[in-house]
Amino acid sequence: MRTQILYRPVGIGELKLIIETGYKAFPPRLAWQPIFYPVLNQQYAEQIAGQWNTEDQFSGYCGIVTMFRVQEEHYSKYAIQNVGGEIHNELWIPAEELGLFNQHIVGNIEVIKAFFGSRFIMPADAIIAEVLLQFKTTNNEL
Repeated sequence: MRTQILYRPVGIGELKLIIETGYKAFPPRLAWQPIFYPVLNQQYAEQIAGQWNTEDQFSGYCGIVTMFRVQEEHYSKYAIQNVGGEIHNELWIPAEELGLFNQHIVGNIEVIKAFFGSRFIMPADAIIAEVLLQFKTTNNEL
């Protein structure tokens, strides 16, 4: 089975929900989120996580880059959307199709990098803190 690697920048709340699935699935979208958009390269995921999520209260002032593999056959059902520059490529999965998309994830969702904003406070949740501490350094610049 062929797979495609994708990336997803998330905040602390979304990370908690991913952990609750055993790193197997992304949580349903919120009512105001009509699409799920994994990105096609790590550089773009890091840009979102480091520049946007670290300034966002809803993300806990923390940008977390996840990486996962999806079955290529399912991946190819979605058109690649370019939303800016050369590296800004995403898949747009309608919110109502996220459950089906999750069923085509191969292996675990991995946390590969994290960025911390100036207003970040380490969560009290020991499991989340353990994940984030792997990445907590004094220099989180992109």
